[in-house]
Amino acid sequence: MKPAPLPGVVPLRQDEEDQVAVTPTFDIDRSSPTPLYFQLSQAIERAITEGALSPGSRLENELLLAQRYGLSRPTVRRAVQELVDKGLLVRKRGVGTQVIQPHVHRSVELASLYDDLARAGGQPSTEVLSLERVASPADVAEELDIAPGAEVVVLSRLRRTRGEPLALMTNYLPGRFEPGLHELADRGLYQYLRGQGVHLRVAHQRIGARLARADEARLLGEPPRSALLTMQRTAFDDKGSPVEHGRHVYRASRYDFETTLVGR
Repeated sequence: MKPAPLPGVVPLRQDEEDQVAVTPTFDIDRSSPTPLYFQLSQAIERAITEGALSPGSRLENELLLAQRYGLSRPTVRRAVQELVDKGLLVRKRGVGTQVIQPHVHRSVELASLYDDLARAGGQPSTEVLSLERVASPADVAEELDIAPGAEVVVLSRLRRTRGEPLALMTNYLPGRFEPGLHELADRGLYQYLRGQGVHLRVAHQRIGARLARADEARLLGEPPRSALLTMQRTAFDDKGSPVEHGRHVYRASRYDFETTLVGR
């Protein structure tokens, strides 16, 4: 027999109950100098990043959370707002508070997106949209230090993390390389280059932003004209020769670059 609903709480339909995520069980340490709201937000954040609370699942309302942990509603509200501000939760009118896909933070260093996601447990996957040999456009030829019109390999890929679209990547390689569809789908481009004996040493990179074109928005699952981060990179081997030029776009709602600045 189901218990009677609490006063002031609207009962959920059965299909709604199935979507509500049970928040983690943990002990509130009232003797700790760590604020109670922060203890709760940290516990929920761990559950999200470790996969116990999956994207799309909906948290219990503030009243039920307060009862579960023996906290006041303002304390619970502050803990939830902390996670909303971090981009881990979102409040939706008529739906409640939902878990969203964690934001991808990427350090600005010479590493592939695939490698970065794999190290962070992001479960990267790749869809190869095209792979062909073409005459090099003049601007690409300049980046790769080859003659305009020389043959290059151009590949276009859609990178996902945990099944969610994250980035569209177009890369150009000198014509001596012969990557296959399967190896590009199963691993990152830099893994392929390392397998060819290339020792990546340095890269020149430019980061910017623009609005998504219609085809980009469709592939990335974003509304038309959404904000995208852009990155152009030319990578060089240990002999100083350019071996790859990439032009990538990333969902600004799910991705950002991180760097550390050191004073002189």
